[in-house]
Amino acid sequence: MREIVLSIPTVEPEQNIEIEVTINGKKRKLNYRVELVAWEGDSNNSDDRIKTLRHVINEHDKDWDLVQIGVPERDSIPIMFRKK
Repeated sequence: MREIVLSIPTVEPEQNIEIEVTINGKKRKLNYRVELVAWEGDSNNSDDRIKTLRHVINEHDKDWDLVQIGVPERDSIPIMFRKK
């Protein structure tokens, strides 16, 4: 099993999350960043939404890996990155 699901408080824009875990007696810190990306252009247009997502993913800090794209909302979408 490689995943454990944790509930976290309501996410604010540009929130960093630091989790410390112990695996087989060794402590390890995991750093996550959640970004709320606002839709550009016509928020109902799928092509505009895809273009916005591609731009954010392609231009993000390369020290962070994309982990998850969240459920889109009317005005935005959450994207989660993990520090390498």
